[in-house]
Amino acid sequence: MLVSTGENLHPGLGSEPDARDLPLTEAGRRLRVLFLCTHNSARSQMAEGILRHMAGDQVEVESAGTEVTRVHPLAIKTMAVRGIDIGGQRSKHLDEFLDQSFDYVISVCDNARESCPIFPGTPDRIHWSIPDPSSVEGDDQKREAAFDRAADDLFTRIRYLISLLQRRRG
Repeated sequence: MLVSTGENLHPGLGSEPDARDLPLTEAGRRLRVLFLCTHNSARSQMAEGILRHMAGDQVEVESAGTEVTRVHPLAIKTMAVRGIDIGGQRSKHLDEFLDQSFDYVISVCDNARESCPIFPGTPDRIHWSIPDPSSVEGDDQKREAAFDRAADDLFTRIRYLISLLQRRRG
């Protein structure tokens, strides 16, 4: 009963969505999602890993940035604690994807939203303003807490996204 109430308040608060129920596009292919942020080092990398983990082969997911750096070690550590390995992911520039079609382009920082180019096929654009955990200064505990907050926020938003995609199918 509590799960049902949570789902009615906000789809992301319900039970873990089953991504096997995600719809295919009208063309019969898997949905394609691109996460964008500035450096493609933390937020977008974690989002890519989370959606890939939750949706498996039901969704093609990528991430990119307006600048290329590296996957932040604390992003890798934060996801590993949650059972998701993003250690093999790499930082990519959004130019790698300019000629590709996506169903959803999700910016996870304000800067990426402002500089987001137009992608073929007019994907749905979503913006999630998530504070940059890599910009937090201080001791290890404070920095790790910032990455934990970002990961928790992304998990909630991605659960909601999956629920939304499932409802659109109906």
